[in-house]
Amino acid sequence: MALTQAEGESTVHETVYENRLGFTQALVKMGADIVVHHHGLEGGARRVPRRALEQAAVINGPTPLTGAEIEVPDLRGGFSYVVAALAAQGESRVSGVGIISRGYEKFFDKLTALGADFDIVG
Repeated sequence: MALTQAEGESTVHETVYENRLGFTQALVKMGADIVVHHHGLEGGARRVPRRALEQAAVINGPTPLTGAEIEVPDLRGGFSYVVAALAAQGESRVSGVGIISRGYEKFFDKLTALGADFDIVG
């Protein structure tokens, strides 16, 4: 999520988990400029060798995010959704946040301490 607000083009290579970049779809729905390359990118400077399961995401920013209705897919993706929703203009409805509170100690208390404006429903 943070890279959607960074200046310029950023590239993230995922070489371990084949579906890790699936969470970017909700960020795109919120207005992020992200293109996922499901078979990775050829060439360019690399820190790790190219791998068979590789995917890459190219993120252009900064982009304004707008509120949306999104469903938490997993712990890491859900964390980025909540942060994106807090950074977005307008209201977001993020469902399935229970996994986040189980995965990060006192997560919602910490958001409150930072001044986040949210309600937990259900």
